[in-house]
Amino acid sequence: MSAQADIIFERELWETAVTLRGTVAPADYKHYVLPLLFLRYLSLRFEQRQQQITGLLRDPRSEYYTGDPETDAEILKDRTEYEKANVLTIPEEASWDYLRRHARAGDIKLKLDEAMRILEERHPDKLQGVLPRIYANSNLEVDQVAGLISLFSKDIFAKTNGADLLGRTYEYFISNFASTEGTRGGEFFTPSSIVRLLVEMLEPTAGKIFDPACGSGGMFVQSARFTQHDGGLSFYGQERIETTWRLCKMNLILHGLDGQIAIGNSLLGDVHPGLKADIVIANPPFNQRSWGADKVDEHDARLQIGYGRGQPTDSNANTMWMMHFLSHLADGGTAGYVMANGSMTTNTREEKAARQALVDEGFVDCIVQLPDKLFFGTGIPCCLWFLSKNRGGTHGYRYRRDEILFVDARPMGAMVNRRQRALTDDEIGCIAGVYRRYKRYDVPDDVPGFCKIALLDDVRGHDYKLTPGIYVGTQADDGEEEPFEEVMPRMIEELRGLFAESNVLQEGILGDLEGLV
Repeated sequence: MSAQADIIFERELWETAVTLRGTVAPADYKHYVLPLLFLRYLSLRFEQRQQQITGLLRDPRSEYYTGDPETDAEILKDRTEYEKANVLTIPEEASWDYLRRHARAGDIKLKLDEAMRILEERHPDKLQGVLPRIYANSNLEVDQVAGLISLFSKDIFAKTNGADLLGRTYEYFISNFASTEGTRGGEFFTPSSIVRLLVEMLEPTAGKIFDPACGSGGMFVQSARFTQHDGGLSFYGQERIETTWRLCKMNLILHGLDGQIAIGNSLLGDVHPGLKADIVIANPPFNQRSWGADKVDEHDARLQIGYGRGQPTDSNANTMWMMHFLSHLADGGTAGYVMANGSMTTNTREEKAARQALVDEGFVDCIVQLPDKLFFGTGIPCCLWFLSKNRGGTHGYRYRRDEILFVDARPMGAMVNRRQRALTDDEIGCIAGVYRRYKRYDVPDDVPGFCKIALLDDVRGHDYKLTPGIYVGTQADDGEEEPFEEVMPRMIEELRGLFAESNVLQEGILGDLEGLV
């Protein structure tokens, strides 16, 4: 199919799946639909490998040819023949053909749960905890389940490129689920134009890729796509929500990838403490409050910023995320991540001190301010930060420790619907091209209103504010530029704290007065 035909087909699949939702809550529906799509993929890959081996066994020119039907049957059953092609073997009762034949049976939901159990027990190294057994107790009707099975049984998936098409369909569905869930969708999905921009700027070609807030795994998939799946990357991640972790594991397998992806809270329970990654790429939760800063040990190695030291604050986790990224960065590596715009200018004591240390210690490499409406369900504007440990002229990059590249991309992006904007291919190429030239070859020309390289002394002169508009000439330095959407929730949280403190004081005064009676 052409690219346009792919889009139409995926949209038609999605629209059909939506009509089958019935009374299932939109936020829950993905947990029923996506595992079915995943089962279809596993079964298809097994069938295709089985057909490939059968063809080799029948070809006298092949090293597989034996001429003995009994030997051929044993080879077809040999799990190693599938594993070396990165294919999981599928028992009959977990096969898609079996499920399709029983799609309208009264116990089809039980059969789906049983299929999940069979596959998880057969391949614990790959599927332990990944496949949910949630169908039997769901409020899905048999007709809804049968409709979904029929939807993913379309003949087009049986073609040679069927597995690739299922992988693209999975991505398309995740994107649409995130869109329908609005702000909650951002917990497991980062819009593709932001992911592509990060990857194009970071250029992951080999080594370890780490995403400690990995959601459904889009950063890993796009990084592998950048290298054309040449196998030079290894993936490490952490995700705090178990259902989202499952989506990530399935997404990786659907794209022929593997990774060490763990469940847990990265800031309070880092499961990769010794990892040093060549690329850190992430879209952590924006402006987390009351996240548990008091539980971070004062001697935690992650608080070290060069020769300086940061201090976490419970009012906002942004700073802790930055220190977490930097601590996991290998010598010569670069971290690229999404942050709320307030991170560039906040004057909150701990946050400003950490930003100042990141600048003074020479880690801040580039700041890109993005247009609004890029995220589903929220207008909070955001930016991209790049921290690097290759700014001293090592690892094939030029010396740039005394400067920072600022890019103002706020005028960019095209509206894809009434509520959301996306960066175009040309805009992604333009921004990435400027950064690549800056870090690797020479100093790109300043483009008023778009990009400028500023010396660290200039940044210090602006009180360590990192808003690109200040340097490219599109914005005056008129104090803290923290957006209303970020300021108001913080002020409410602070007010709650003052009210609580007031209540304690009132109770104390009343107690003292009663003691006088």
